[in-house]
Amino acid sequence: MLRYLLEKEFKQFFRNPFLPRLVVIFPLTALLIFPLAANFDIENINLSVVDQDKSPFSKSLVQKIQASGYFRISNVSSNFQQALASVESDESDIILEIPPNFEKNLVREMRASLMISANAVNGVKGGLGTAYLSGIISDFNTNIRMQLTQNYNRLKVPNLEILPLYKYNPQLLYEVFMVPALMVMVLAMVCGFLPALNIVNEKEQGTLEQMNVTPVSKFTLILSKLLPYWVFGYVVLTVCIGVALFVWGLLPLGNLAVIYLFVTLFVLGFSGFGLVVSNYAANTQQAMFMIFFFVLSFIFLSGLYTPVANMPDWAQLISNISPLKYIIEVLRMVYLKGSGVQDLLPQLVALVGFATFFNGWAVLSYRKRG
Repeated sequence: MLRYLLEKEFKQFFRNPFLPRLVVIFPLTALLIFPLAANFDIENINLSVVDQDKSPFSKSLVQKIQASGYFRISNVSSNFQQALASVESDESDIILEIPPNFEKNLVREMRASLMISANAVNGVKGGLGTAYLSGIISDFNTNIRMQLTQNYNRLKVPNLEILPLYKYNPQLLYEVFMVPALMVMVLAMVCGFLPALNIVNEKEQGTLEQMNVTPVSKFTLILSKLLPYWVFGYVVLTVCIGVALFVWGLLPLGNLAVIYLFVTLFVLGFSGFGLVVSNYAANTQQAMFMIFFFVLSFIFLSGLYTPVANMPDWAQLISNISPLKYIIEVLRMVYLKGSGVQDLLPQLVALVGFATFFNGWAVLSYRKRG
């Protein structure tokens, strides 16, 4: 009986001209475009410079800032009010004011003041831009201090050099961090949306009512709905792994079998969640609304964009009900750290729990008459 039901599901899937293309084109497009769009690196920050000193030191500082690659000089103003007007007209993001006697104070007193004013309407851009600028000024200050000390006092002072070692993502590329998480988002969309919409569509067409009067058990019917989407989940994952390798040069440090094992549990659980939604939705519009609501909630609580540790305590607590949180942790750990099953036991237990819960709920909530 299960074999005939699966044959019916696959035939129904491939007769639809849109769905087979969606399974291949959606992950391909998402992994090509989304890592470029979902990038939180801040570059090309518009900087307005108010240089009231016009000394070699002030010009050297401006050149150093410009050479960093993070900033571009939007304008050079004669006073702070002009620079502020450029911020208000959205031409500049940050103002750097260099006061008069900047070089003189550095040479005579070994200290000088600068003022940084940031447009914080976009808090992330304002905060990171200020941090970048402060770091550049700090480095400039260290170099000037060494130069002045050696030139005027003829003394060599100790120089402490910091060489950072970045583990797992040495180049600090945001794409490396985002690609594994975006794989999960694609899997959630395909394996959550399609099972729900498939059953609701059959409800509207009346074919599900015909199945309800047959002697097929609820468990067998639900299993026949789930198995095809496990297969499609593997296809989506394989396409994503191929794009990650050939486009982004990202190869998992861990075992691919570990990824497929955990994705199997995730797809099993999330397709079960899609069936739960379909059991309560009366039509396609209701199903899409419910799926969108829950999937978006799961995504924002998963750590896809914002680390869970940065969330308020209550949000961290609620994030534990998001299956996406655990599978994103798995893919990032396997891809970037080479983690094995023994390192992922909490995630394994959580995904097994979600799969059991959602599929049990799907079977119990399905109302079969006949």
